[in-house]
Amino acid sequence: MTGGSLGSPRFDCPIPPRLSPHADATQEWLSSWVARFDLPLERVDLERLDRAGIARYAGRIYPDAGETDLRTLAALFTWFFLVDDFCDGPRRSTPEEVDGLRQGVLRLLRTGPRSRHPGFTGPLRRMLVDAWRAPRARMPARWRVRFTDAMAHHLDGTWRESVNKAAGRMPTVDEYVPLRRATSAAYVSYALVEFATGQVLPDAVYHHPLLVRIAETANDLLSWFNDVISLERDRAGAGGHNLVLATAHERGVPVETAVTLVADRWREAMDRFVALRTAVPSFGPELDRAVAVQLDAVANSVRGTIDWSRESARYPVS
Repeated sequence: MTGGSLGSPRFDCPIPPRLSPHADATQEWLSSWVARFDLPLERVDLERLDRAGIARYAGRIYPDAGETDLRTLAALFTWFFLVDDFCDGPRRSTPEEVDGLRQGVLRLLRTGPRSRHPGFTGPLRRMLVDAWRAPRARMPARWRVRFTDAMAHHLDGTWRESVNKAAGRMPTVDEYVPLRRATSAAYVSYALVEFATGQVLPDAVYHHPLLVRIAETANDLLSWFNDVISLERDRAGAGGHNLVLATAHERGVPVETAVTLVADRWREAMDRFVALRTAVPSFGPELDRAVAVQLDAVANSVRGTIDWSRESARYPVS
C-alpha cells in the first residue's frame, strides 16, 4: 500500500482486506437517504459526498453486518463526515458553534430525540435522530452509555481543535497525538462493532488495559495514515493539526522529512499492533469469540481506512 504525496511513503499493512457484499447496494441506498434531508449543499458538494463511497468504508470495517444494519452504520458514518465538514470545512465553524453542536448531540443521545438545543438544529439533527433510532431501540442501556461516552470524547476533541485554530495555536506532537485520537472518531466506530455483531462485551472486558492499548494503537495507525494522505489539504487550513505538520514544526525539518518520520513511526506502531494482538489472553469460552470479533473490527478499521482512502474521492491520492 502506498499513500500520500511528497515521496509517497510505503504503508505495508499485514491485515487482510475485507468488504461487505452489501456495500455497493448500501451506497445506492445511502444516496437516496441523504437526499431526504435537504442538506444546504451545492450540487458539486453532494456529488462529492456520494463519490466518497462512505458505505464502502463502513462495509470494510463491518463486513459481516447484515444489509439493514450496514445502512444504519453507513448513515452514521455519513453524519460524522458531514459534521467534520461543518466543523472544519471552507467556512470553518467557530468554537461556539462547535460547542453548541456538541452539547446538542450529547443531550439528544442522553435524553432522547425530543430533547432540543439551539446549537443543534436542522438537517444534521434530523439525520442523527434517524440514524440513531435502530441502535437506541435495540442496544442495552450500558452500551448506549458507552457509545455516548465515545461520542463525547470525539466532540470534545473536535471543540478543542476548533479552539486551537481560532487562537492560531499549533499543538506539539505530544499534545496532538491524544487530540487526534479524539477527532478521528475511531473510538465511536469501535463502539458500533457491538451493534453490528450483536455481541456486547462486559465493561470489564471492553476496557481491559490490553484491549484499550490495541484500540489506541489502531486509532493512531488510521489517523496518522489519514494525516499523510490529507497533508496537502491540511497544509492550507489545519493550523498545524496534522502529525506531519506538527513533527516538521517541532523538529525544525522540512515537511518532506517529516513525512518520512511519520511513516517510520507508523511502521513501528504497526509492529506494536501485531504484537499486542498476539498477547490477548483468554477471557473464557463465553467471551473469547466476542473479543475476537471486536479485535477483528478494530483491525479492519486500519486496513479499511487505507483501502477506502485509495478508492474514495474524499482523499484522492497518487
